[in-house]
Amino acid sequence: MISMFVGRLVLSWQLSFGILVLLYFYSHYFFASGAAHIGAMFTTVLFVASALGTPPYFGAMVLAFLLNLMGGLTHYGIGSAPVFYGANYVPLSKWWGYGFLISVVNIIIWLRVGGIWWKFIGLW
Repeated sequence: MISMFVGRLVLSWQLSFGILVLLYFYSHYFFASGAAHIGAMFTTVLFVASALGTPPYFGAMVLAFLLNLMGGLTHYGIGSAPVFYGANYVPLSKWWGYGFLISVVNIIIWLRVGGIWWKFIGLW
């Protein structure tokens, strides 16, 4: 379904992969753990990205890097998060708001600056 939607847009592999990355990253809101998210989506998204022209090694590396950033999105996104949430260090609305804001900053840094660096070293 996702590959048909993105494939019909007739975009370059870079833009197609960008859409997939955002879908992959923000779908973490619907998973109770990182392991569940990885198990359900990593291989599928990598397969779709490769079918749309993304270099497989590059796609796998980007998806793996993003796994490290997803934990801060929600109060249940990573193993230590429920402890902080349960101790009332951060209210739920602030957690989700700050998680989203920081995720935008992280994605810009990792994919823009990192993308330039990865191109320079020949990763894609």
